[in-house]
Amino acid sequence: MPFCEDCAKYWAPSAMGSDGSCPSCGRHLDGPVIASTTPRPRVTADDLDLKKLAGQQGDDPSAPWHFKLLVTGVVVYVGWRIVNLFV
Repeated sequence: MPFCEDCAKYWAPSAMGSDGSCPSCGRHLDGPVIASTTPRPRVTADDLDLKKLAGQQGDDPSAPWHFKLLVTGVVVYVGWRIVNLFV
């Protein structure tokens, strides 16, 4: 994070000028310069593949084993509480 001595503030690189200057006083700061001559393409729903981003392989991912164990434990516990209700 670039720090301006005159303003006594840290500035995010996106808040600085394109030449790396402080937005308040105009002093040149030591830090990354953000200057992009080519615009970034917009991300649309057609371009986005959520399965690829999540790192899942295959068409039908199953529930993890510990989730199945948790559900089984809850069913056994609730069943036991129902049995104790009538005994």
